[in-house]
Amino acid sequence: MTPDLSRLRNGACPCLSDEQYDHCCGRFHRGQADAPTAGQLMRSRYSAFVVLDPEYLLRTWHTSTRPAAMDLDAQMEWRRLDVVSTQGGGPLDATGTVEFAAHYRADGERGVQRELSRFVRENKRWFYVDGDVR
Repeated sequence: MTPDLSRLRNGACPCLSDEQYDHCCGRFHRGQADAPTAGQLMRSRYSAFVVLDPEYLLRTWHTSTRPAAMDLDAQMEWRRLDVVSTQGGGPLDATGTVEFAAHYRADGERGVQRELSRFVRENKRWFYVDGDVR
């Protein structure tokens, strides 16, 4: 499945990095680079939800907790990502956590998904393990 880039606003990256998607999360989605930190992986995964890229989400999900498949709801409109805090998750760390709030609109209603996500680094690549919804 090809990401739905029509969901981007003026080509800006959905992770709100102030960069264009192609130079930010897009390079991770295309497999041209791996996210160097847990925080950047979390941002790129959020962007994958925005552009409807389940293959990237599965590819960056740790095999110990990854589902066999996933479907994304095209009616879900992800609006904004707020990173609340990070712990560890740097280029030399083995683990890290990222707490975030992802704002969305679905069925005409606004909502916020708050989560503390856990990440692990294996063979120099970061993977999402799981998270606690708050």
